[in-house]
Amino acid sequence: MSDYKKLKVWENAHKFTIDIYKVTKEFPEDEKYGLISQIRRSVSSISTNIVEGCGQLDNGNLIRFLGIAKGSAFETEYQLLLSKDLGYINANEFNILTEKIKSIIRMLNNLIKSLKNCKLKTENRKLKTI
Repeated sequence: MSDYKKLKVWENAHKFTIDIYKVTKEFPEDEKYGLISQIRRSVSSISTNIVEGCGQLDNGNLIRFLGIAKGSAFETEYQLLLSKDLGYINANEFNILTEKIKSIIRMLNNLIKSLKNCKLKTENRKLKTI
């Protein structure tokens, strides 16, 4: 799979990254090297790992990178909670952003599951031909 731009999960992750960059512009200046930096790194890691995985030669490596993207999504989800609890985002922003990240996590889960099923079918076909 080489054209990551055709993946809806990548498109949503990319848009979500832009959302987070916009939201964190409003965070306190003293969080520049703390929470702002951390949440931006974790959120951009989601789409970056999808892209890197799509550049791999086989689905096994793609699945691995999608798993890393999923981990970054969970990290981002926690950082949103922390941002809310620190008063940097309000409850409404938190709810909207949390729904978006949960949707991305579900999409990653579904893609991983689909690729694993495809991989199993291929392996079963190979076994039948032996």
